[in-house]
Amino acid sequence: MMAEDTTIASAAALIAQTLRDYGCDVEAVFRQVGIDSATALQPEARLPVRQMQQLWRAALEASGDPCLSIALAERMQPAALHGLGFAWLVSETLMDALERLVRYQRVISTVADFRLQQEGDEIVLVVEAARQDDGERVEFVSLETGMAVFVRMCRLANGSDFSPARVTMRRSRPSCAARFDAFYAAPVEYGARRNALYFPLSLVQKRLPNANPELARINDRVVADYLGRFERGSLSMQVRALLIDMLPRGQPDQAEVARALNMSARNLQRRLRAEGKGFRQLLDETRRELAIQYLQDTRRSIGEITYLLGFSEPSNFTRAFRRWKGVSPNEFRRRR
Repeated sequence: MMAEDTTIASAAALIAQTLRDYGCDVEAVFRQVGIDSATALQPEARLPVRQMQQLWRAALEASGDPCLSIALAERMQPAALHGLGFAWLVSETLMDALERLVRYQRVISTVADFRLQQEGDEIVLVVEAARQDDGERVEFVSLETGMAVFVRMCRLANGSDFSPARVTMRRSRPSCAARFDAFYAAPVEYGARRNALYFPLSLVQKRLPNANPELARINDRVVADYLGRFERGSLSMQVRALLIDMLPRGQPDQAEVARALNMSARNLQRRLRAEGKGFRQLLDETRRELAIQYLQDTRRSIGEITYLLGFSEPSNFTRAFRRWKGVSPNEFRRRR
C-alpha cells in the first residue's frame, strides 16, 4: 500500500494567517475541509495533499482574491520551510539555495516536482506537481504560491531589490495581473507551457551576503532528519542514510546494505524497484549530493572528499563529478 502524499503543515498555517488578515472566519474555513487549525501550528506536522488541495480551494473562495498567492508569499517567513528555509538564507550562492530546494523538495510536498536546469545564460527553476489534480484552480494557486515564496526567499537572502529575469505560468492571465507584475518586477508570461522562474546565471553564482556553509550544513542535517522521520516507511530513504554512513569506509555494495537492513539483496532490490528506485541510482544520487555539499567547504581537500565519498582514487571521483556536473571538482569549486 502506497503511503499517503503529504504537505508541510506550515502551508496551512500561512493560509490561516492570511485569511485572518482578510477578515475571514478561519475556523469555519478549516472545519469545511476537516483540518484542525491547531495542527497547522505544530512545527513538525504534515497534512494530506488531498486535504490541502481542498483548503486551497476554500481559501480562494473565502478570500475572493484571485491573487491570493501574492498575499501568502508576502507574509511567509523562512521557518515555514523548516530547516530548508534557514539553510537557504546562509547558502553560499543562490544557485546553492536553489539546488537545496530541489534536493529537499519533499519537505514542502511529496508531490512536488521542482527541477533546476541551465538554458543558455539562464538558470530555470521549473515548479510543477508530480501528479495533477482534477481541480485546476487548486493546482495553479498552490504552484504559483510556491513560485512567489521562492522569489521572496531569494530576496530575503540576496536583498529586497532582487528580481527574476522573467516568469512563465500555465494559467491564463488573471484580472489582477498588475499585482503579479508588481511583485515579480519582471515580465510575466501567462498561458505558457510550464510554471518557471528564470534567473541570470551570473546573478545566482554570486556569493550571498550572509553565506555561512557550516550553518547551511547544520540545517541540511536538520532537514535530512526531518525527512527521515516522516518517510520512515520509505526504504530508499533508509538506504540513503546507510550509504552516507558507510561511504567513508569505501564503496558499499548492495549485499552489505541489505545485511544492515536485515534482508536479502534480492528482497532489497525488489522493494527498491517497487519505489521506482535502484541501488546504483541511490548510490550515485547520494554521492552527487554529498559531493556538491562537501565542495562548498573550501577547508576540505579533494583527497578528503574522495575518501568521504568512498572513491578509491581522486581520478575516479573526478570522472564521476564530470558526469554529474560537466566540470571537474576543482573547476566547480572555483566557479562558486
